[in-house]
Amino acid sequence: MHSWNRTVCGTGLLRSLCSRPGQLAGGHSRVGRLLLTLALLSAGGVAGSPAFAQRGPAPVGVSPIVEQDAAAGQQYVGSVTPLRKATIGSAVDGRVVEFLRDPQGRRIEMGERVAEKQPLAQLLTETIEQEIKAAEGELELRKQELAELRNGSRPEEIAQAKARAEQQKATTEFVRLRYERMRKLFESGRAVTQDEIDESLSLKQRAEEGMRDAEATLELALAGPRTERIAQAEARVMIQEAEVKKLKDQKRKHTMIARFAGYVVAEHTEIGSWVSRGDPVAEVIDLDTVDIEINVVERHIPHVRIGQEVAISVPALPDKIFTGHVALIVPRADMRARTFPVKVRVENVITEDRPLLKAGMFAQVTLSVGAKQKSLMVAKDALVLGGPQTMIYVVDTESPGGKTGKARPVPVTLGVAAGTLIQVIGEVQAGQLVVVQGNERLRPGAEVMISRVLKPGESPEARAVKRDTGN
Repeated sequence: MHSWNRTVCGTGLLRSLCSRPGQLAGGHSRVGRLLLTLALLSAGGVAGSPAFAQRGPAPVGVSPIVEQDAAAGQQYVGSVTPLRKATIGSAVDGRVVEFLRDPQGRRIEMGERVAEKQPLAQLLTETIEQEIKAAEGELELRKQELAELRNGSRPEEIAQAKARAEQQKATTEFVRLRYERMRKLFESGRAVTQDEIDESLSLKQRAEEGMRDAEATLELALAGPRTERIAQAEARVMIQEAEVKKLKDQKRKHTMIARFAGYVVAEHTEIGSWVSRGDPVAEVIDLDTVDIEINVVERHIPHVRIGQEVAISVPALPDKIFTGHVALIVPRADMRARTFPVKVRVENVITEDRPLLKAGMFAQVTLSVGAKQKSLMVAKDALVLGGPQTMIYVVDTESPGGKTGKARPVPVTLGVAAGTLIQVIGEVQAGQLVVVQGNERLRPGAEVMISRVLKPGESPEARAVKRDTGN
């Protein structure tokens, strides 16, 4: 015990405690043990104890500051607007029976995301469903009538027509022979009156007409229905199909859907309400990609081109830097302000089904305007945001080409963007090494060890880190 006390009391910071008997020297006082523990923690641990060993230099990845030709940057302010927005309205009259429900029946609250073609509101459809059933039944009748005509005469019908024709032929031949016999008897003066001859002739003529009728019936059975009748039946089927399609389209209009994926930002009805044709039911905006609308002055507009890359900062999100491109330049100026509307398009960041950039946010856009000049560029990963001012960590090595040194924070002002690089303005020089990996928890003057040197723009992610404000 005394050996342990001597070892501990050998440290300069604990000598005052060891000199107080009853608290530490004997090692039995509860207060003494507590004071000893606090002293060890404040002193950094007993010499040689691995549990309290000091941490070495922090390993970091660095990239050099490079000098490139870049146009001067000009900052413009604008507002974030959705790429698409739609007021979903009703195409028919009806009563709302469902409103803003997901497939599981949960109520979709305003501000939540809806998928493309997801139903937003449903109107009552019982009446139109009955009309559809009646129209489909009529359509089936028309189709069967057409099929009957297309199939032509049945074999049994043709056989029946043939039998009748043969029967009529035999009857006609019998009547003809009978008439010939009576005519010969009449001419020879035998007991045949004129009335009997006339009756026999009439029977013969009727038999011949009946034979011609039977033969025509057989030909019709063999030929089948006329093409005109088939065409008429086809037209009736088409008319009824159009009627069914129209009713189904009307039923489909009883369901209002989101035409694109987005967020519900307004509600205009509720279950049980009656809506008329054209009445709005909800509003949806697309924020997966957003536009920032700015007004560029006349002298700068010649330098703005479609596809031009720009850097964007949002005061409400101080720990983020966004990169977008010029998507639209309106070739007509505001006659009073002499400014041209320009839209900058940005891919939004979606976190936990919520967009980082929201409609109406204030944004600052840095455009490349004017002649090119020498500019200092760093990888976007070098930016440390979230504090009062954007800064980067410059590594001051102990010797030229050395692997260890100290991290020195340098406040900078951002300029134009070029791919994964961005212009910085501040007390920096070309060739200086800046931290691009491991700068999340660095402190001013922290000792660092260079574990990797990346080429300019080699950073795997063009992302800015948030300054750690913890102790």
